[in-house]
Amino acid sequence: MTTKKRPLPRHLHLPPGVEVLVSPPPYEVCTLVDRLLVYASSLIVVGSPVWFYGGIIYFYRKWKKYRSLAAATEAARHESGGGGASSTVRCRGTRQRTSSDDGNYTSSTGESSQEMNEQETQTQSHRQQTEQYNNYKRLATRYGVALAAIILISIWGPHRDKRVGEWLGVKKWRLWDAWLNYVGFTVLKDNGDDDHTIIQTNPHSAIPNQEEFDIHTSPSIFAFVPHGIFPFGLAFSCLPERGHEQTWGLFRPVVATATKLFPLVRTFISWMNGVDASRSAVSRALAPPYTSDHPGRVGVSPGGIAEMFETYPKPGFHPNDEAALLKDRNGLFKLAMKHKLPIVPVYCFGATKMLRRVQLPAFVETLSRMLKISLCLFFGKLGLPIPFRQRLMYVMGKTLFPPLPRDGVNTSMMEGGEEFDERVQEMHDAFCNEITRIFERNKDHYGWGNKNLRLV
Repeated sequence: MTTKKRPLPRHLHLPPGVEVLVSPPPYEVCTLVDRLLVYASSLIVVGSPVWFYGGIIYFYRKWKKYRSLAAATEAARHESGGGGASSTVRCRGTRQRTSSDDGNYTSSTGESSQEMNEQETQTQSHRQQTEQYNNYKRLATRYGVALAAIILISIWGPHRDKRVGEWLGVKKWRLWDAWLNYVGFTVLKDNGDDDHTIIQTNPHSAIPNQEEFDIHTSPSIFAFVPHGIFPFGLAFSCLPERGHEQTWGLFRPVVATATKLFPLVRTFISWMNGVDASRSAVSRALAPPYTSDHPGRVGVSPGGIAEMFETYPKPGFHPNDEAALLKDRNGLFKLAMKHKLPIVPVYCFGATKMLRRVQLPAFVETLSRMLKISLCLFFGKLGLPIPFRQRLMYVMGKTLFPPLPRDGVNTSMMEGGEEFDERVQEMHDAFCNEITRIFERNKDHYGWGNKNLRLV
């Protein structure tokens, strides 16, 4: 009898200078209940645009249908009402003629009886049309109210308040433990086999007391690479409380504006005190004064939505290629220089393998970048938006402190100036080198010895 292969290997033969902050849970820890929670939450959350906007379309069509039926019934009711009135007049005239003309009593009585039957038929039809009209109008009102309520609550509902998430204890939900067991949540800290940092390149730093820097509480920027189809690496690093004390502490996730199209995702981001990906919003999140709700600590994926297209099956990429979209991404480092905050590079092994993408025509990628939304076709288990079970191994590199001007004085440089741009490029190059270093040093331990990292 063959034993089941366990895809979560133990921490053996770690590179020099690498310490384990969070060990992977045993394979058996992920129970059937955990898997059911993962599958159900994936279908509900990832599929939220389908059922949410599908529901809006359904209610809108129902409202439009019954409103049209009510209008048509009202028009028919008015027509039948006019006919009934004229029949009543004719009936009254017939009765007057009947009472004054005894010679034609028999014929007049027959005509009067026929007209009275017609009148009763028209009256009954008019009553039925009135009932139908009231019924259609009532249904149209119900669907209209439901449609308006869904839209208004989804946009301005109080459920999106951060205090609601705290009251519900979102970060302590059993759901997050199920997800972390499913992905084999692992965190390493790669201090390297030497003491070389950007500080040795430039002995001055915008942070004068580097020894006092605390990765768990100090204002800083956590840069997670790569983005993947869905930023699982960033999501699992900020949602659950498990592992925060041993790893990087709490921070605010920076999320794309397009996430507002996902109703449940948008709500969770609001509960997590998320930050919009616009430069102005991130800059405000990093600026002092710092409080518990405004700690000056953010987590971001520098490659953004565009990075999900820079990998296999895109032409020119091999299945063994991992890509990081960093070469033209200087905005993050400009913010670090502007606010004099360090950047902590983090590479998440396995983030790109949880979902698979179908290669679409090139114009879709261009349109996606223009609209800043992820227009891609992806799938997971059984062709559904359920992620494959892939171990996520986070590796934190060395903290990169922003350098000071050439004169070494702790003064601010003019943003956009030549020296400012030089320091930004220096920090950018150091980040790219550090991401490459932690990837190459730890890929064998993860089981990706045949993988290559391409900076694009």
